[in-house]
Amino acid sequence: MAADGQPAGQRLHCLVTGASGYIGGRLVPELLEAGHRVRCLARSPGKLRDHPWAAEAETVRGDVTDPESVAAAMRGIDVAYYLVHALGTGSRFEDTDRAAARIFAEQARAAGVRRIVYLGGLTPRGVPEESLSPHLRSRAEVGEIFLASPVPATVLRAAVVIGSGSASFEMLRYLTERLPVMVTPSWVHTRTQPIGVRDVLRYLVGSATMPDDVDRGFDIGGPDVLTYRDMMIRYASVAGLPRRFIVPVPVLTPRLSSHWVGLVTPVPASLARPLTESLRHEVVCHEHDIAQYVPDAPGRPLPFDEALSLALRRVREAQVSTRWSSASVPGAPSDPLPTDPDWAGGSLYEDERHRPVDASREALWKVVEGVGGENGWYSSPLAWAVRGWLDRFAGGVGLRRGRRDTERLRVGDSLDFWRVEEIEPGHLLRLRAEMRLPGLAWLEMYAETDDEGRTRYRQRALFHPRGLLGHAYWWSVAPFHAVVFGGMARNIARAAAGGTGGRRSAARATRIRRARPGRRKRQHPPSPSPSPSPAPAPASPRQE
Repeated sequence: MAADGQPAGQRLHCLVTGASGYIGGRLVPELLEAGHRVRCLARSPGKLRDHPWAAEAETVRGDVTDPESVAAAMRGIDVAYYLVHALGTGSRFEDTDRAAARIFAEQARAAGVRRIVYLGGLTPRGVPEESLSPHLRSRAEVGEIFLASPVPATVLRAAVVIGSGSASFEMLRYLTERLPVMVTPSWVHTRTQPIGVRDVLRYLVGSATMPDDVDRGFDIGGPDVLTYRDMMIRYASVAGLPRRFIVPVPVLTPRLSSHWVGLVTPVPASLARPLTESLRHEVVCHEHDIAQYVPDAPGRPLPFDEALSLALRRVREAQVSTRWSSASVPGAPSDPLPTDPDWAGGSLYEDERHRPVDASREALWKVVEGVGGENGWYSSPLAWAVRGWLDRFAGGVGLRRGRRDTERLRVGDSLDFWRVEEIEPGHLLRLRAEMRLPGLAWLEMYAETDDEGRTRYRQRALFHPRGLLGHAYWWSVAPFHAVVFGGMARNIARAAAGGTGGRRSAARATRIRRARPGRRKRQHPPSPSPSPSPAPAPASPRQE
């Protein structure tokens, strides 16, 4: 029997918002595995179509700020998961969060939903609300809105989430791996209580079957209370890195800290700032009442070192199912492609190139699908690097997001400063720019067969300028297109003919060919062992 006295195998109908995000994308398969039916509410349902679980879940189009679409999505729902927030959408994001939560609560009441489940942030005790960061303050307010509604609510409050691909894990990982000596902000001495992502998912799934009279918040965390300095030292130990030296200084404000994190890690300053602001105050759990309704098995919640080991294993085995960048960058363009029927018109600049390829379409497609990340962009690495640095300097995401998977892409994946907008396997890869631009931009790559049956690579760069600045931008970079886009088309064709299959960039291949005769290749040391301690049990492919 479940905790509420109902059959353990009870099949509920669950609505998941934020299914394209880090937690939501992992929660859906967990709910399905538990035997529940799942409906996903998404602004762009197409972004979910390539997920392994897409055929098992229902997806409907809508937005949490639109009462009508939320009402339609709530029909027949037993449990509604709220896993979205408006952080990064502008200075009034707290107003947006507040309005969206009220709409969600009201429509849940009207539809007779049995329970709302919300994942928020762990807030410090005894700290006035006005002293909290806007991020934590808004998360807390959303939880209060759900608890004040007539629908029973479970509000889970977590601090740092440790899991492969999470923003907190990526920040910790890159800071520790890249900086053997660190001058750090004073918040590295603030205590926090991290939790493994698989325990977060376990609590989320278990919350669906709580008794109807449970209407409250729960602190959730792992068994370890650590400072950020402790976490970096323990990460170095688990990852087999040499000892790290950490020197805290009091002059780094949250704003300066976020830019510092943005320079060193793939996490942009816009996301790093709320993470660092959340570390100004001590955030530890003051109760573990969740265990009354979602019992802990032996060894659960996971200790910090074990959660790290599991996350590192997923990264090294390229089995990261979702990443912090899975959700679109707030404010990213969502306008139709200029070739779509509903295109609104206006100026459009285009750079189109064709190259014959002495290889099969399959070989060409393998290279196309492998672009970006560690494989590079097949032309002018310095030019791409400079453009990435300029984007990060302007507050954008830059090139450091990389890829979720080294060989396969799916719609909605982030790819450096692009977003995968469309894939037709073996034929088309369309990317939409999420860099800071005075306009909208797309990059299309095609694997085709010409009239004579030969393989052809076709590439289109499209730019729709916004105002005079947009036109000036295009013409200022146009002289470099022959080098960047022309070189890209040429080197992709060469890579396909050479059979590299996207495993290494054309630039790297050129460097290897140019190595002096007889020069011994540098041997890279093998990846360090995740931990000298006994290996944990293998993780479920649906978890971590």
